[in-house]
Amino acid sequence: MRRFSQRNSLVTLSDINITPLLDLAFVLLIIFVITTPLLEQSMNLKLPAGGTEDKRKLDPRDIRTIEVGANGQYRMAGQDWTKEQLPQLAARLKSEHARNPNLLVYIRADRKGLYDYVAAVLYRLEQSGLTQVSLRTDPSAR
Repeated sequence: MRRFSQRNSLVTLSDINITPLLDLAFVLLIIFVITTPLLEQSMNLKLPAGGTEDKRKLDPRDIRTIEVGANGQYRMAGQDWTKEQLPQLAARLKSEHARNPNLLVYIRADRKGLYDYVAAVLYRLEQSGLTQVSLRTDPSAR
């Protein structure tokens, strides 16, 4: 009789309660859902309509993106720049290009912004010797 009761107690001890594990998974899921939008620090831009989507395989570490807002504000790598600071921005990209010759500069400009803001960036990049520049558009907006 004693053997039978020991087996029953062993059976109940072999069950694993996964409730705390599920609680932890849900808490982590909620944390990631809340913090993910905060990690993206880009401008809210409405890109102009463009052609086909770019299919090239590029290394993301070789790409620098300059965002140009509708009111002439500039942003690169989460840092804001003014039109007067464009020479410093171009010098920074020129030094990065000296270390990495595969550097590609994306320019994302708001469709309602003046072309003067984009032309100012293109002019500074050209003077710095950066020739690998891509103007980004929204291929889905036609």
